[in-house]
Amino acid sequence: MKVIVNGAGGHMGKAVIEALEKKGYELFAAVDKYDEKAEYHSLAELPAGADVLIDFSHHSAAFEIAEFVKRTGVAAVVATTGHTEEEMDAIKASAVSAPVFHSANMSLGVALLVELAKKTAAIFPDADIEIVEVHHNRKLDAPSGTAKMILEGILQVLPHKRGVFGRSGMAKREKEEIGVHALRMGNVVGVHEVHVCTENQCITLKHEAVSRALFADGALSAAEYLVGQPAGFYSMNDLLKGKI
Repeated sequence: MKVIVNGAGGHMGKAVIEALEKKGYELFAAVDKYDEKAEYHSLAELPAGADVLIDFSHHSAAFEIAEFVKRTGVAAVVATTGHTEEEMDAIKASAVSAPVFHSANMSLGVALLVELAKKTAAIFPDADIEIVEVHHNRKLDAPSGTAKMILEGILQVLPHKRGVFGRSGMAKREKEEIGVHALRMGNVVGVHEVHVCTENQCITLKHEAVSRALFADGALSAAEYLVGQPAGFYSMNDLLKGKI
């Protein structure tokens, strides 16, 4: 498998390169707009011949990625978070030309957390539900894409609920709220907790990433799955069919 890594100079880009080398895959091209040492600085510079693009750059690269996919037909795994609605629409539109995979979190464990949160919420529909996420102090988007993914999963089974992002001042909790809270500190890779509390008991579901290699391995699993698939938009649910 010949892999393009977009955002190759960042922490996750470097982790992906290390992971694919361990698996014996070929680094077809290392692309980074802001890294002077990068092999390429734009997807438009790349020669033909790659099998898949893995993007861990910045959400603003969405339009360039969409154009690249439409122009080349190369499969793409978009692992960046924080996309605007217009950026996400562009990525989805490119999936008519090639298989495109997107997930706010590339961890199999997080996917399991979402499913467990959905099941717990369905069993306790009247409970108070709060989502708390913790990341390093350099993360740009808040709340995390993963926290939003957990919220969206719960809203699938409890559509009468609504997300509330943070609280301050006189903010008495309403029953239909699902609170979502973001903490930024130190070098935390990623922690996500879901608290489901009734009058008499509390259930806490937690996932903690201890290494960025976790997300790199997940992105490579998505790339392996994507190569050979027909054009279309794919998610973690497609990757996990039959496992959960």
